[in-house]
Amino acid sequence: MDGETDGRHIILHPPEHFEGMRAAGRLAAMTLDMIAPHVRSGVTTGELDRLIHQFTLDHGAVPATLNYRGYPKSSCISINHVVCHGIPGERRLHDGDILNIDVTSILDGWFGDSSRMYVVEPIARRASMLIDVTYEALQRGLAAVRPGRTLGDLGHAIQSYVEQQRFSVVRDFCGHGVGQRFHEAPNILHFGKPGQGTVLAPGMFFTIEPMVNAGRPDVKILEDGWTAVTRDRSLSAQFEHMIGVTEDGCEIFTLSPGGLHKPPYS
Repeated sequence: MDGETDGRHIILHPPEHFEGMRAAGRLAAMTLDMIAPHVRSGVTTGELDRLIHQFTLDHGAVPATLNYRGYPKSSCISINHVVCHGIPGERRLHDGDILNIDVTSILDGWFGDSSRMYVVEPIARRASMLIDVTYEALQRGLAAVRPGRTLGDLGHAIQSYVEQQRFSVVRDFCGHGVGQRFHEAPNILHFGKPGQGTVLAPGMFFTIEPMVNAGRPDVKILEDGWTAVTRDRSLSAQFEHMIGVTEDGCEIFTLSPGGLHKPPYS
């Protein structure tokens, strides 16, 4: 929930660890599929969180965010100008809202972490463009992953595309290593320079989760200590996948079983 590697050891997982991540990642993706039809005008974010909580438990897992460093809910739901870590509560969704739902399930000791955008239609054209650009930025980041390339290559693929579209990449938050702990090395910046940074190697597990703003990249944290918002109150969007580096690219652990990759989910 939090960049380059900061001295922490990067784990290179053996092939047998991929199976645990596949199961945890699939459950996170199933959870995001499940919630899609419930995202509609009038529902509260707290109601969505309760559905996510129960679905996670019903599938033999526990929500990683609940009580993590004092975080009070089983998901993060970030609406409109909220960049990340929005706390579910009594806020009702309205027509025109865009929102990111971020879930992490702990299944048999493995962490499955993913997020997607959702919309309450009709939404503004600018909002739709922001979502499309953010989704494509994630795809370009994924395509940059292969052994021998660097984290700078990955970040540059995302940043260069986003800025060409006249949006901005958030600098204050990043992706992260993941596995049998929620957050591990390396940190995954969504901006960077080609050829710089840690060299990718088979067995690395991490998230790629670009946060893209319609305005400036600057953010601030609200008094609750969690909710991050754009300083200029511009819209923000995010998509997140969890991957494992393979011999020739990467395996995405959090693909939607139902093909619900980006909104509208209909």
